[in-house]
Amino acid sequence: MATSGQDRIERRLAAILAADVAGYCRLTGVDEEGTHVQLQDHLRAIVNPKIAEHHGRVVKNTGDGMLAEFSSVVDAGRCALDVQRGMAAGARDRLNPEAGRVRGYERVGDARP
Repeated sequence: MATSGQDRIERRLAAILAADVAGYCRLTGVDEEGTHVQLQDHLRAIVNPKIAEHHGRVVKNTGDGMLAEFSSVVDAGRCALDVQRGMAAGARDRLNPEAGRVRGYERVGDARP
């Protein structure tokens, strides 16, 4: 089926990073308010600056997770590693060994604005 230029959907290649905090439900069960405050602190201090540093943008927040878009899969991967390292470094000072574990998944494909 042929489409006219007016009916075409604009697409672009994008790398999507999906990340969430491992064990977040269990952590909120132990200390809901403290866990939420700690997550917000990590987002402000580590996650959001690393996304910006690697030329990405957050497209959706999902409680303990998020989706971020990058124009390069290399930038998405480097960002994920930097976030994991930063979260793990911050967790060393706390008693909870899982507090700094972030799971990340990457996908490359067409995106529509």
